[in-house]
Amino acid sequence: MKVCIVGASGKLGRYMVQHALDRGYEVVGVCRPESVEKLAAFSGRMTVFPGRTDDAAVIEQAVAGCDGVLVVLVPRGVHGYSTGTVQAVLDHAQPGARLVFSSGWHITLDGQDKYSLKLKVIVKVFGPVARLFRFADLDDQVEACRRVFASDTRWTVVRGSDLEEGDSQGLPVWSRHVGDPVLESNLTRRVDFALFMVDALKRDELIHEAPAIVGQQTPSALAQASRSTP
Repeated sequence: MKVCIVGASGKLGRYMVQHALDRGYEVVGVCRPESVEKLAAFSGRMTVFPGRTDDAAVIEQAVAGCDGVLVVLVPRGVHGYSTGTVQAVLDHAQPGARLVFSSGWHITLDGQDKYSLKLKVIVKVFGPVARLFRFADLDDQVEACRRVFASDTRWTVVRGSDLEEGDSQGLPVWSRHVGDPVLESNLTRRVDFALFMVDALKRDELIHEAPAIVGQQTPSALAQASRSTP
């Protein structure tokens, strides 16, 4: 399997590179030219295309012949970076390719998510401040995901909780809606977020789903598992 990782040099991206290589996949990565050195540990084991992830020409080259594309959606700046990245991938990924995108819980597929007051405040306060200082634009990520949801590709949008570093705790559990009891702990190891992304490439049941994930060993996940055990 040949996989392209868009945003390969970030923390999440590098974990995905490692997971993909561990599975024997041929790996291609896209990252900004100034970040290529962050992939030095994978030298000789992957192909790197330096360039902005919203550069359609770079994406076209990188995704050529790829069976799957893993995309880290970053609402960087205020010029539609995430939307440009998504559109480039949708336009140039080969027909039938498996497309898996990452986002935060604030993204909703069907409007049935129930957000905590804390998350609502963070989005309401951080969003405008980040845009004011031209650091990030959460609405850009919303628009990017809207385009994914509207496409006829084989997509999945993985929605992550708060993240922490640490050794893997195994494949995270997921639910269709934020607010479900299993997600209450709101914490996932970053290495396991990456694991879920790579694992989703082979899970047809996640096509056209926006799974919200939480760590397998968190209290809420363990409580749900115990209730499900006969």
